[in-house]
Amino acid sequence: MSTKVKSRLQTPGLTDADLLEMYRQMVVSRFLSERWIMLNRQGKAAIGIASEGHEAASIGAVWAMDPVQDIFYLYYRDLPGQLALGVTVHEALLGFMAKQGEPFSGGRQFPFHGAYPSKRIYNTSNVVGANVTHAVGAALAASIRNEPTVVLCSFGDGGTSEGEWHESLNFAGIHRLPVIFLCENNKFAISVPQRKQMAVESVAIRAEGYGFPGVSVDGSDVLAMYRATREAHERATSGGGPTLLEARVERLKPHTTDDDDRRYRTPEEIEAAFKRDPLPLFRDELMERGLLTAEMVEQYDDDAKREVNEATDAAEATPFPDPSTLLDHLFATGEGS
Repeated sequence: MSTKVKSRLQTPGLTDADLLEMYRQMVVSRFLSERWIMLNRQGKAAIGIASEGHEAASIGAVWAMDPVQDIFYLYYRDLPGQLALGVTVHEALLGFMAKQGEPFSGGRQFPFHGAYPSKRIYNTSNVVGANVTHAVGAALAASIRNEPTVVLCSFGDGGTSEGEWHESLNFAGIHRLPVIFLCENNKFAISVPQRKQMAVESVAIRAEGYGFPGVSVDGSDVLAMYRATREAHERATSGGGPTLLEARVERLKPHTTDDDDRRYRTPEEIEAAFKRDPLPLFRDELMERGLLTAEMVEQYDDDAKREVNEATDAAEATPFPDPSTLLDHLFATGEGS
């Protein structure tokens, strides 16, 4: 059966310094996402994919994993998780503007599309659901090799409507693979609401059909996300098999810069979503615990702005990839191909 998880004030495995670092990453991610959208409006980025509202789910989950041993198949709204895994603001901006030196694809793909092996990040894709089959394959390989590796695979609620999503979860359940399926459920597959995607109220309960636990989590609560993912990680490493985590989040902005959510969301719905903005929720919790002050909040904001501004200037000054490298890293078969 699916369960629900709430955060606790005392979170095992996290120090006060860890909590402040998680907050800092959320702040940087927020400013960087806003800059991405701005660059698109200036004609400097082909598309912008806002991550506002997903920060707690993405960062909380990544923090519960082992960045040295585990493998990550994140989806295109996981800018916060990419930063938490060590992707720099400068590298992200190189990707936004398709500049030379971008680490995932050399500026040849959507931002974060491709792979960053040294960060153990693979196959972020705007082909919905494509990363799920690959993640299960990686988990199978780790199991065959008897490696202590857990795979984290994230996707939106729309991804759960793909046929390969069901096939992947079925395969993972049969073979008890060490994989955590993370659905960041913002209740919209672009413009299609959840009620028109599925006949169930929760994505988490779908795990019952595949023989492993499904857990529904408040995805606006970074500590709840951390704890639920940690429990799923422990289950995977102990041979308990997969877990389906449903992070209930809010998408605070349109699907992408090519979308106008005012066509399918009322002003009241958008206003209600902002009441679950994870950034001020975590900020207020840290202030209540005495770990954060108003002066520190201002300093974190100032530092994030400066980091994003300096990285933007550096990325804008970086040239586009040399056209002569267009065919680099491509494979051809047959004479004349």
